[in-house]
Amino acid sequence: MAERLTEELLDELLSASDLDGYLEREQPGSRTLAEYLNQLLAEKGLERSRVVRMADLNDTFGYQIFKGTRHPGRDKVLQIAFAMALTLRETNRALTAAGVSELYCKDRRDAIIIFCLDRGCSLQKVNEELYRFGERTIC
Repeated sequence: MAERLTEELLDELLSASDLDGYLEREQPGSRTLAEYLNQLLAEKGLERSRVVRMADLNDTFGYQIFKGTRHPGRDKVLQIAFAMALTLRETNRALTAAGVSELYCKDRRDAIIIFCLDRGCSLQKVNEELYRFGERTIC
């Protein structure tokens, strides 16, 4: 099930006759991180075990994230994003679903991360770039 565009949802919201009906129908913000990550796994044909390993996560902790029994911090979500080769938009959606702040291009560290996401860098490469610029690494 493809996610609808923000503009489409905004049009529906503004044309809705009542707010209660819209919120009940659309349930904005109800998708969990685990649901979103599992959707991405299926869409991209990725194996959870490989993603957990590529994200340099403890196996148990990684599986708990994908099951929805653990709630990771921002950097753990970023580790998964790089392991899954997510786009900036997908990464920001994952961060939002995790209840943490999206990447912000005016923040120096975030700008480096955004640049590396856009270029398809590995987790190791983004950590090297962050270190090179004197910023805290992701892991």
